[in-house]
Amino acid sequence: MKLSEIAERLGGVQTGAGDPEISGLARIEEAEPGQLTFVANPKYTAEAKKTQASAVLVAPEFPEIDRPTLRIANPDLAFARAIELFYQPPAYPPGIHTRAEIHPSAKIGRDAHIGAYAVIGENVVIGDHAVILPHVVIYPGVTIGHHFFAHAHSVVRENCRLGDRVILQNGAIVGSDGFGFARLEGGGWYKILQSGPAILDDEVEIQANACIDRARVGHTHLASGENSLLCSQTGLAGSTEVGRNVILAGQVGVAGHCHIGDGVIATAQAGLHGDIPPGSVLSGSPGFDNRQWLRVTAIMPRLPELIRQLQRLVRRMEKMEAQQGS
Repeated sequence: MKLSEIAERLGGVQTGAGDPEISGLARIEEAEPGQLTFVANPKYTAEAKKTQASAVLVAPEFPEIDRPTLRIANPDLAFARAIELFYQPPAYPPGIHTRAEIHPSAKIGRDAHIGAYAVIGENVVIGDHAVILPHVVIYPGVTIGHHFFAHAHSVVRENCRLGDRVILQNGAIVGSDGFGFARLEGGGWYKILQSGPAILDDEVEIQANACIDRARVGHTHLASGENSLLCSQTGLAGSTEVGRNVILAGQVGVAGHCHIGDGVIATAQAGLHGDIPPGSVLSGSPGFDNRQWLRVTAIMPRLPELIRQLQRLVRRMEKMEAQQGS
């Protein structure tokens, strides 16, 4: 595919001499002739000048380099769209494998693909164009909308409700028991029944091996259009509310009964508790303002020397006080 055709499809502006043939995409440090790469930040101009790629996808204001460029306002997003021009995911034609187990009361819409050893329970309702790959388990009483895509070994527990275009990656579990135990008199623990289903609105995607626990009472709700992103190994305790456009980076932990306002960003491994005002950027555990956290972490390597300096200063002051008192 010519670079000019890619530019037309992505809505970018082609600059530089030539119109190379592009056969694939690669990261900037791995790219070879015939491939397209991208650079989102001008500080990587040196890498862009050294790359072996035949063309580079960049922002409009990116410095000129000695190879063709495709300039577009959001190069990261454009590169993601470019991947779709070259990679075709597997197609799953309609059909139900003979080794799938489907309860007679289940209702499945048209053009479904259901793989081997998938299990669909009693009174399940699934909309049109579902793709359910091998070893997926749908418990009784589940309701799912159209264009459902469940990768192998994902699970939807009893009575959960999923909207349209929901995607479950491998091993994702929707509606697993929440962590609920009551202390028994004299010791031991009593398991609390988790009765509330998980509800996923339209276009929610659950990544591999993530768990969306059901509630003790009420329900667990992941809303559509909230544009929030919870990254790897993030954990939310019970009764937590997360607003719109929130980013919780890897390994962020959130205590129970918290309200996280719109636009909050928590950097990796932050620990959040209490109510977090909208627009906050937090780091550390317990989490506090990111700018202050950056200053604190910059000082930490110097703490041993600062302590030694303070100790020397204290000794001098003590010596001066002793001399003055004699």
